[in-house]
Amino acid sequence: MHYINKVIGSRIRDFRKGKGMTIEQLGLLVHKSKATVSKYEKGQISLDVPTLYAVSQALNISVVQLLHVESEKLDSSAGMKPSAFFDNSSRYYSYYFDGRNNQLVRCVIDMLDEAVNGRCRTMLYMNIKDFEHYHSCENTYMGYTEHYDTITRMSLRNQATPIEVFTINILAPFSESDTTWGLGSGVSFRPLMPIACKMLLSKVRLEENRSLTDRLRISKEDIRLMKIFNMFSVT
Repeated sequence: MHYINKVIGSRIRDFRKGKGMTIEQLGLLVHKSKATVSKYEKGQISLDVPTLYAVSQALNISVVQLLHVESEKLDSSAGMKPSAFFDNSSRYYSYYFDGRNNQLVRCVIDMLDEAVNGRCRTMLYMNIKDFEHYHSCENTYMGYTEHYDTITRMSLRNQATPIEVFTINILAPFSESDTTWGLGSGVSFRPLMPIACKMLLSKVRLEENRSLTDRLRISKEDIRLMKIFNMFSVT
């Protein structure tokens, strides 16, 4: 229980700092003293359910973003079985290359519960600076992952700007590879326009080097296929 308190407290601190909020300001919003909020963040005391919801509302996040999620094996026996890549894992790492600022973008994907009828709740944390505190990121998305025989689809809504829904489509890989490609699509706000990008999903963190960046850039082969189909595709 003490470990769970520390996890929740650490996430409260990360979200609070990410929003530029002081402990005093958060305390005022949830009607708690500075000392009490500090103990919450240090994991010294547990939050009751009403306070947990009050904190999430004060931070303008979903309560599930504060909860502890084990990155252990998931029981996928109920309903449609996920493809080999998504079987028996609950946390994934994803990367894409942003040509607007020529930077590699890191993401973490958390499956929040067991897949029932091929569907489970999912959180996407996008543009992470520090994997150890990945909940503090540029954009957070919440939604569902749905597994089908030939494809896995993630439909995720931006928690800060609900108008944006980000979708990732992944062809069902039946090999035991630790990585797979997906096509991400959504809305860019820099500038405002619909976009699509190639995303590499992995069961483990990847070494961030020139080779990874080159794989994520749009290649001559991508352009060749785009000209054939008049569509951007990822396989």
